[in-house]
Amino acid sequence: MPEGKLCNRTPVNTQEDLETLLADKGGKQYYAEMLELDVDKAKLATSLKNTCKSRIRTWLEICAHCGLCADSCFLYLCNNRDPKQVPAYKIQSTLGEIVKRNGDVDNEFMRHAMEVSWSQCTCCNRCGQYCPYGIDMGVMFGYTRGLLHSQGFVPWELKIGAGMHRVFKAQMNVTDEDWTETCEWMAEEAQDEWPGLEIPIDKENADVMYTVNAREPKHYPEDISEAAVLFHVAGENWTVPSSGWEQTSLSLFAGDWEACKMQVEHVYSAIERLNPKCAVGTECGHAHRATVIEGPYWAGRTDGLPPKPYLHYTEWLAQALRTGKIKIDPAKKIKQLVTLQDSCNYIRNYGLKEITREILSYIVEPGYFVEMSPNKEHNYCCGGGGGFNGVGMFRPQRNRALMVKRDQILATGAKLVIAPCHNCWDAIRDLEEEFKIGIKWSFLKPLIIHMMIVPEHLKPQEEEE
Repeated sequence: MPEGKLCNRTPVNTQEDLETLLADKGGKQYYAEMLELDVDKAKLATSLKNTCKSRIRTWLEICAHCGLCADSCFLYLCNNRDPKQVPAYKIQSTLGEIVKRNGDVDNEFMRHAMEVSWSQCTCCNRCGQYCPYGIDMGVMFGYTRGLLHSQGFVPWELKIGAGMHRVFKAQMNVTDEDWTETCEWMAEEAQDEWPGLEIPIDKENADVMYTVNAREPKHYPEDISEAAVLFHVAGENWTVPSSGWEQTSLSLFAGDWEACKMQVEHVYSAIERLNPKCAVGTECGHAHRATVIEGPYWAGRTDGLPPKPYLHYTEWLAQALRTGKIKIDPAKKIKQLVTLQDSCNYIRNYGLKEITREILSYIVEPGYFVEMSPNKEHNYCCGGGGGFNGVGMFRPQRNRALMVKRDQILATGAKLVIAPCHNCWDAIRDLEEEFKIGIKWSFLKPLIIHMMIVPEHLKPQEEEE
């Protein structure tokens, strides 16, 4: 069959189509249709001609098949060093074949390429650090995902996710109305403990415009409240936009580059409308990648930068601690072994490795912070990045992938893992559920709130009898 009702080459662009796809529980019909989905070979060849440029073609050509990338890949390590998990093999047997055959591939091949692209690579980019030629299979798998998406060979959950961005400009079916209502009631609920606290919406010319991961208003509204508390205590002049507040991009995971462009332009338009001095994004790695690292290029910005400086939350928090806007009570510093999960997206791909450690120097008693090995830009992926966390059909492979992070954590002896990234937080939560190694995990915000010194004028006033 050329295309199915659910599994096809057309992105989800309407709420009706989105609801139809969501009703197919687990993607049963979707994947059944995928078995019969024709490959539009002419379209694929044209895509290669128009988008597969010299860098990727050169990388495919100069790969020496030396295998030095093998040990860089946590999926190779956790799968008993299977040669088919060597990054170079994975990309040469998928994208390499598509290019070599100029798009003349069949359904079976595309389904195989889909499985490899989403269950055998998280696009963490670690392999690129160890290749003597600087070949980055993560970059190439990102490109491969785009080709697969254009042909309809994309996991059901990620087709839905990209569709949500197209329909709602946010994942999780969260509308702008849902978002503003959440901000309003979270501010109201916080008033008793934090008198005067506000979550300002659409305030122009603020110092900070704050953006979030849609999972927060959907499932973890306390994250929004915690950010508001810290801005409040720091005396920050801040705001959130009523539209353009969603910083993440499941379209990035799906390879839906058009939707990526639409999403980031929506955020940038909020920046241009409200004109803050800077934007600050929540504790999320891929959100930072989507809006700050990749986003400018999707939006066609020739300077490679967002409209205003755009900080990851760890950057803002480090500044607040450094300048004394937020002060820590020494008696409340962490006095148990703690380790840190370095997010691939803002550490390896953006260089913020020292920022998180600066924060820990304020909140952890000396001698209690234990590094994972390896760490910083050499750290392994959490095991759930690149959309791996959310694809049900690849859950067994994802759970196996968590073993590398499990062993890293166990080797530290720490019982608390600080993970300033939503994907990492989720993966470590699932790791504990799967292996029950007796750890806790946390973002930075709740830890800081617990141990910061609150100025007297911000404390609730006792009522006179």
